[in-house]
Amino acid sequence: MLPRILRVTVTVIVATVLISCPCEALAATKVQEANRLTTQFVRQTMAEQRIPGLQVAVIKDGQVVLSECHGFANVENRVPVTPDTLFPINSATKSFTGVAVMQLAQGGLVDLEAPASRYLDDLPAAWRGIRVHQLLGHTSGLPDIVGPDGLIGGGTERDAWTAVKALPLDAPVGERFAYNQTNFGLLAQIIVKQTKMPYERYLADHQFAVVGMPLTTFGDSYDLVPNAATIYSHSPRGTLAPNDNARMSRWIYDMPYSLWAGGGIQTTATELSRWLIALSNGRLINQDHLQRMWTPEKLNNGTEGAWAAGWSVLQAAPPRQVAGIGGARAAFVVYPDEGLAIVLLTNLAGANPQRFIPRIAEFYRPAQPTPKH
Repeated sequence: MLPRILRVTVTVIVATVLISCPCEALAATKVQEANRLTTQFVRQTMAEQRIPGLQVAVIKDGQVVLSECHGFANVENRVPVTPDTLFPINSATKSFTGVAVMQLAQGGLVDLEAPASRYLDDLPAAWRGIRVHQLLGHTSGLPDIVGPDGLIGGGTERDAWTAVKALPLDAPVGERFAYNQTNFGLLAQIIVKQTKMPYERYLADHQFAVVGMPLTTFGDSYDLVPNAATIYSHSPRGTLAPNDNARMSRWIYDMPYSLWAGGGIQTTATELSRWLIALSNGRLINQDHLQRMWTPEKLNNGTEGAWAAGWSVLQAAPPRQVAGIGGARAAFVVYPDEGLAIVLLTNLAGANPQRFIPRIAEFYRPAQPTPKH
């Protein structure tokens, strides 16, 4: 039985006291109603999906208009989610890596059109023609360093890199979209090579510190991370327990150090909101590189792939939708043409918040006029 859902309202920015004109009052009232509907919908969804805990934040026109915490960070000890609870965002980390590479491109340290072999001199011959932008958009054709049971190679991270480099390409370079972790492991190596500092240090100095993310860090289930949410699952474990199909259990995930660029960040909805606002207003990269980062990667035949530079493209045509999605439990979706972004971090594997974020987005859109008959 899921414990009673706790709700902690952190920040709701609606300047009703200072309203001085009817149109502003109407806008504020709309936001208040959208916030109410969001809270109601989130609590209902938590109950239906048995989500132990989450953080939700909504950004509208460069301001956080809703930031809430619900439920438990740790169920067995009844530890509530607070604004400081860290949630792993797993593959949504790739969006941060996309920003990092764009920062280096803007600074002249990386050419997106250059082959990765310009920066990495130990690549197999078949890999040397792969362009940096093809790593970012998952069109490289590379084999995946992660298999169904974790790292391939049967040993250490070093063994896994040796094993993947011995494999043939899965597809001709640029021929098709195929999501994998090898791409972002190589991008981390490029960042290290060109900045002469560890990947995590580069992000800490050039993104976290810039926008105000003091709590954000790296790690997985095996790392001792203060204030980290415990991750849960409702997946059957294959035991003989009579309640095997229904009981909640801990979900253990492994994120090796060399793949942190593809899935290692732990953060909060508050700090993610600061990052998204800074990204949109040009504090991290300029508008030209921002647009390039959110433009879908093209395949050899001219069609668009499913990803841009580190971001999943949910809708390429206006109104655009780009997202960071990770671990089937964390997501943030940006609607650049609508001045809207939504962050939803949960501690349930399989919650898939990217599936219900669009419902929240509807609450903050202008009401459609009633058709005249």
